[in-house]
Amino acid sequence: MTSPEPDAPRLSPTVLIAALRAMEPRPSALLNRRLVEGRSQEDCATFYGVSTSAISVLLLRAAVVLARDVGLPAREPAGDDEEAAWARMLAEALLREDAPLPAALVPVAEVCRRLRAAGHDVAAGLELASREDAASPHRRREEWLRRLAVAALLALTAYLYLSRPEEPPRRQRPPVRSAPAPR
Repeated sequence: MTSPEPDAPRLSPTVLIAALRAMEPRPSALLNRRLVEGRSQEDCATFYGVSTSAISVLLLRAAVVLARDVGLPAREPAGDDEEAAWARMLAEALLREDAPLPAALVPVAEVCRRLRAAGHDVAAGLELASREDAASPHRRREEWLRRLAVAALLALTAYLYLSRPEEPPRRQRPPVRSAPAPR
């Protein structure tokens, strides 16, 4: 017996948090900024230093990955033209609930809408997870190992600097004579 496909509007914040944390950092940060924090497309484009159409495409790519990660049937666009069209449609769907969407884009738009609707809970969960990570024994051990590595590099640099051979004395250059002036 197979489990039924998840329903995007019923995805829990916990599932969304886990999916965002499992994603690559950049797409996750874009989804967080645009949908969880509720920033506008123009604000995100300005923040990342790209055009609004580029932000739309990046958001579409990130949303497709998120939809797949939560178990929704999402597929990549077939080509550049379809990707550009889907990016525009997704941007419109995030502004208007009644925006027309192709069937393949519906799960992606639904997960985006759910992420936006659960934004407050998702933001709180991501903050809590971040604090727990920072306080974890693994993270503290990692931090101490980093500090130890930096100290070892500094000690090695100091040793190599102090034990370098003496430089030979510089030779004096003979003075440059100017050519006699023509008569």
